Amino acid sequence: MTYFQSFLTDEHGAVTVDWVILCAGLVGLGLAVMMVVKDGAADISGDMNTSIKAVETQTTLDLSSS
Repeated sequence: MTYFQSFLTDEHGAVTVDWVILCAGLVGLGLAVMMVVKDGAADISGDMNTSIKAVETQTTLDLSSS
């Protein structure tokens, strides 16, 4: 058997290649989910910011009504 044929039939490192492909797929899936969710998250955080700014707070203590 020639060196090239031996190289083609050798399975050492095949698990590493599988893990690299699996991890690359997971990273791609994570990026895709992030792209879908980011606009909704930005919209909700803007709405929360507006609501919190609209709340009036009392800055003085009124003890006369006791």
